[in-house]
Amino acid sequence: AQLACLARLLAAKNLTAEFASLPPDLLLFFPPSEVRAETCREFYARASRGNLELLPQGSARRERLLRGALSCLGVRGSRLGPQQLRSLGALVCALEPGTIPASHPALLEKLKLCPALSGAQQDALNALLLSGHTEYGDPANWDLRTLQDLGPLVLALNQTTLSLVPEAAREGLRRSIAAAYSSQGPSQRQRSLLLLQALAAASAPSRARLQRSADRCESEPITASSIEESFFYSLEQFDLCLSKEVLIENLEALLDLPLTSQHLEIMKKKVDQMFPSGIPEEQLRRLGHLSRLYTAQEISRWPVASGETLSALLSPSGGAWDDSQVQQLLSRFLALGGSLTGPQLRQIGGRALCELQEEQIQQIPAAAFATAGPLNISACSQPKKEQLYGKAREAFASSYYCGIQPYLGGAPAEDLKALANGGVAINMDLDTFLALNPEEMQKLSVTDVKNLLGENLPELKGAENEPAVRSWVQRQRQSELDRVLGIGLSGGRPEPTATATTATTAMATTAATATTAITASPTETATMATAATTATTATTATTAMATTAATATMATTASPTGTATVATVATMGTATTATMATTASPTETATTATTATTAT
Repeated sequence: AQLACLARLLAAKNLTAEFASLPPDLLLFFPPSEVRAETCREFYARASRGNLELLPQGSARRERLLRGALSCLGVRGSRLGPQQLRSLGALVCALEPGTIPASHPALLEKLKLCPALSGAQQDALNALLLSGHTEYGDPANWDLRTLQDLGPLVLALNQTTLSLVPEAAREGLRRSIAAAYSSQGPSQRQRSLLLLQALAAASAPSRARLQRSADRCESEPITASSIEESFFYSLEQFDLCLSKEVLIENLEALLDLPLTSQHLEIMKKKVDQMFPSGIPEEQLRRLGHLSRLYTAQEISRWPVASGETLSALLSPSGGAWDDSQVQQLLSRFLALGGSLTGPQLRQIGGRALCELQEEQIQQIPAAAFATAGPLNISACSQPKKEQLYGKAREAFASSYYCGIQPYLGGAPAEDLKALANGGVAINMDLDTFLALNPEEMQKLSVTDVKNLLGENLPELKGAENEPAVRSWVQRQRQSELDRVLGIGLSGGRPEPTATATTATTAMATTAATATTAITASPTETATMATAATTATTATTATTAMATTAATATMATTASPTGTATVATVATMGTATTATMATTASPTETATTATTATTAT
């Protein structure tokens, strides 16, 4: 997140042209629009020396980077030549599986730069090696030297390929893996264990496995000086030849061996036998892989009182925890008065953090989030997202986008509007936008969304069928979506339509009220006309008429011989109400006329 933020700042300051002086890792996060055609080869050659693992496999940023590099190099099909492979460097790790068998054989050397290959890439690699059309030849003719020459690619070999390799070469590889295991990192250890399992499966048909029962150690007892050889003991002999005292004294050395889960179960049993009243805290720190074998109920009894013990247990070198285990571990630590730190939050991870109770989250100091790094809290409930956002906002201040970005799923609309209109381009990625609280997203204006997404705005078109986006679009005027965004979103509200009466006339009429009382003599005739008219005439292609009611009321009293005539005329656009009340003597004649005339 920090590298992406820094790359955006450099782009905003127009400093991206000086890429030659920047770290390769930073170049991986440059917007494609900042890569100039005349220097793109130099740019991608330098970027290829970065740590590609910073961009997750399948991520949009990783795919954009590869597409930009291939376009720069003029690659049109699946085949890559030697010069193109040299220019791509480690970017070959992001290639489509179909490119592996179609490209120049030099691709194999470049694939050795990849920390890990996807499952589909491994399948393509094995298919290529099985064809025998590589510098390594037919797998049936491989020896230990050939396997060693494959380097990191040997970790991608599957059971089918390994079954063709001679048994002597497989056994030599097995021993070399065991010797190097202790110096490997967690991810490489995991791959080594998978390879050892594949080797064992490949060797199974050619080995006669003797089934026998024994109640004593028939090999040499395992001692501190023979720990490394214990890897080659059968499970039964490993159990019988390893005492619990030797286990406790040499626990770290044993855990450095590529032991299977069955070996670890035997070791756990012996640890529990050694400490029947419970494992002391100082021993908990040494458990490593063994700690992952304990149930949540067993963990609830652990004396995890210090941050040092918690950090040792959470260390990724011991492997992955189940969510229920982590929740119980953290609950136990907090119940004993512990206080979580930023590095510990990073070890826990966002998913496990989401499993905590809201009261437990409240116990975490806000300052811890400032040093925790980005946490993925997408699995949290909305109330927990809002709670965590509050902590992050306190730790970073709302204007520090790069810090609070992972927690924006809990942000209220007013804070999102402040980010959008803060005067600094934040270029929110689409995944972060889609993770916003849907209810708060609906409160954003079209301009807010444009300012939030920045250069990533075009990607919104591809997400227009997401429920939250579709609902937001339906709330906006279509004309504004077209005018402000201009990315082809459809489904907005249409403009209000006008009511037309003629092609050339528009009339607006206001209310007129006239009340007249007339008294006439027997011989006279009284006539009154009251008219109220307000008219506006406009000559346009479309006619709109707005009219309010006009009411005319007349009351007339006449003499017996007189004649009273009252006419009330109300002229207006659409509606006229005329009310007349007339009272006359028995012999008089009263005539009332009410006329509604539409003025033009």
